[in-house]
Amino acid sequence: MTESSRPAAAEDAPDGASPPPPRAALSGPTWREIAYLLANFPLGILAFTVLLVWVGTGIGLSFIVITLPLLASGLRACREYGRLERARARTLLGVRIEEPSRLRPGAPGFVPWLWTALKDPVAWRHALFMFVRLPWAVLTFTVALPLLFLGWPVLPWVARWLTNVDRAMVRGLLSPSDELERRIAELESDRVTVTDTAAADLRRIERDLHDGAQARLVALAMGLGLAKEKLLEGRADASVAAMVDEAHGEVKLALQELRDLARGIHPAILTDRGLGPALTSLAGRCTVPVTTAVDLAERPAPAIEGIVYFTVSELLQNVSKHSAARQASVEVWRSAGDGRRAGGRLLIQVSDDGRGGARLDGGSGMAGLAERLGSVDGLFVLDSPAGGPTRVTAELPWRARTEAGDGPVRRRGGARA
Repeated sequence: MTESSRPAAAEDAPDGASPPPPRAALSGPTWREIAYLLANFPLGILAFTVLLVWVGTGIGLSFIVITLPLLASGLRACREYGRLERARARTLLGVRIEEPSRLRPGAPGFVPWLWTALKDPVAWRHALFMFVRLPWAVLTFTVALPLLFLGWPVLPWVARWLTNVDRAMVRGLLSPSDELERRIAELESDRVTVTDTAAADLRRIERDLHDGAQARLVALAMGLGLAKEKLLEGRADASVAAMVDEAHGEVKLALQELRDLARGIHPAILTDRGLGPALTSLAGRCTVPVTTAVDLAERPAPAIEGIVYFTVSELLQNVSKHSAARQASVEVWRSAGDGRRAGGRLLIQVSDDGRGGARLDGGSGMAGLAERLGSVDGLFVLDSPAGGPTRVTAELPWRARTEAGDGPVRRRGGARA
């Protein structure tokens, strides 16, 4: 079989295999390799200039704190250059490499963005690629250009040998091989967020018990003690009846506070009946009319149900307090899975027709919700232009319910409060 009649699928070895052997004829893939080698020189100069001016200056002046954003921006530019080089290698060399996952700061704000960009291992490896690229680009250009006009018989062999080095550089420095380390760093950051959140919840429960139910129970014990003394001394009169009546009222208030506290920890309706009835109950306590629609063919894991419940609860509280809305809606559904997310995702959307203008840093608890969702690999998107409407979309990983004896599945839950 001649070179020109070889199947296209056999032109390049699959990624991870040994480099393909040189060719003896100027085939289509050989011309693409030559184009790749000739383009190395101008792109190498561009990359080195960006690296020197942007990243080099940022590193050289890193002792001046105000230059750190320059360094972070340079590293982001290195990431974008890596995207260009992966596309070029895919088109001209047949090297197919997965794109690294996008950067995701552990919290909203400038400082988390800056810190995430500065410690991004993918960007630093791209910067190393740009640094070693210029001398190699000069060499490949000075070899390939003369051979293009003078050395045709050996050009396919030389082009293949040179581009095999390029293939190795692209695979070694532009592949997402360090994603595991970055993911570990993200999980460590998320663990801190979860720990802080849990500690804050425990402090809230302790404060509610101390200032609410505990104080009422203490007053109840004192009142009953005084009534007991009067009864034992034979001095029972109308005041004793009043004290017992007051104690009875304190008991009812303490029980109500304990019920509210228990609902804040984990509502019984959620455990027994699922998200549809639980979110309908939440909507009924909102000061704004709320429609709910829960479209789930099965129940997710209890942990995911709890996150959905408390996320919607806090968002509806914001609607009541800040939105000046006339109506609101809550929708929960499950998206279809794909190759990366086989189980699909659980999506929440809370909307209102209020005045808008909500921000993650506006003191309404939105930043805390975003951090909590991020700690379980979730997403939080806020769309709230001035004048409204406000739409919050949250996304969580789907985790199937595995416990035996779970409650009945509610396929569609809807109500208007």
